[in-house]
Amino acid sequence: MFPSTASDNGAVFPSRRNLLRAGGGLGLAALGLGMGAGAAAAAVPASSRFDLTQPSYDLFRGKTLRDSTVQQGFVFDNVNRRLFVVQRRDGTSETAGDLCVTQLDFDGNQVGYMYLTGFGHGVSIGAQAVGTSTYLWTETDASTSGYGTRLARFKFTSGTTLTTSSSALTKYTPVAGATSYTCATDPVNDRLIVRYLLDGDRYISVHSLSAAASGDFSSPLSRFVMPTVSTASSVFQGYTAYGQYLYVLTGTSYEANGNIVDSEVTAIDLNTGKVAQGPVLTQAGSTLSFREPEGMAVYRTVAGEVRLFLGFASGEAGDRRSNLFYKNALV
Repeated sequence: MFPSTASDNGAVFPSRRNLLRAGGGLGLAALGLGMGAGAAAAAVPASSRFDLTQPSYDLFRGKTLRDSTVQQGFVFDNVNRRLFVVQRRDGTSETAGDLCVTQLDFDGNQVGYMYLTGFGHGVSIGAQAVGTSTYLWTETDASTSGYGTRLARFKFTSGTTLTTSSSALTKYTPVAGATSYTCATDPVNDRLIVRYLLDGDRYISVHSLSAAASGDFSSPLSRFVMPTVSTASSVFQGYTAYGQYLYVLTGTSYEANGNIVDSEVTAIDLNTGKVAQGPVLTQAGSTLSFREPEGMAVYRTVAGEVRLFLGFASGEAGDRRSNLFYKNALV
C-alpha cells in the first residue's frame, strides 16, 4: 500500500543562513520554539524518535486535490485508514479563512471533500476516529488575518459545506484569552497538540485526545512557549508529534527563495522544550517544480511501522499538486 522509493539521501546540509549563526546551527529560539514563561511540568512518556538524517520515501507525487490552490496541512485517520488534505478554497481571498478538505486514498486518488467557510488558514489539522467515522479537528472563527481564533471538531461528511455557525461543530477555547489556534494529532498515542498565541507568545500544549474532545484542557501533559519566528529560513510550515517528540517543518518555495532547497525538519523534546535533533535539511521531493513545504503528519501502518510524513506543494499557479513523503527510521 505504501511504495518505498527513496527521495533524498539523508545527508545533513548546512544552509547559508545557519552558517551565519554563532555555532553554525539554529537554536531553539531562532526556530520559534522554546521553553519560557508559563512552562508547565511535563509528563509525556518516553518514546523513540525519528532519525531525521535518514532517507525519505515517496507515498505519492503530483496528485490533484479538489481545488487547485497550494495544499496546507494534512492528517491520517489511523483507525479507518483515511487521509485528508486541506487547502484554501478556490476563488476566495487568503484572509477569508475558507478551506477545502479533500479525502484521498493512499495512492492519491480523490475519495471525497468538504468545504469550510470562515475557518482559517489550514496550516495543520487533526483527526479522531469514532467507530467508522472520522472527526476532524481544525481551527475556526477566522480573524481578519485569515487565521482561526478557536478550535473546532466535526464529523467529516463528504459533499457538505460547514460555516462557523453550523450545529455540526463543537468549538473549543482551550486557554482563555488565546487566539490563532491550530492543532495536530498523535494518532499512535491519542494526543492532541495545540499551538496558540497568548500575550504575544506562541505556545505548544499536549493533551489527551479524549479529554480534549470532552472540553477538558485543564491538565496538559506539557506546555511551553514558542517565541515568534524571526528569520526567512524559519518560515513555519507545519508540525506533528509522535510520543515524546514534536516535529516541525520550515522552509519556503523555489519561487520565493531562488530555487534553493531550504526545507528543514526539527525534533523537539516535548518534556523539555529543547531541540533533540536538527534542524536537518531535507531533500525530499527536491526535483519537484515550485516545491513548497506544506504540512506534517504521523501514520502507523497495518504492519505496525510508524512513519513521519512531510508534505510539499508543486506545480504551476492554478494547478498546484500534492506530494507526500515519509521517514521511517527510529532511534
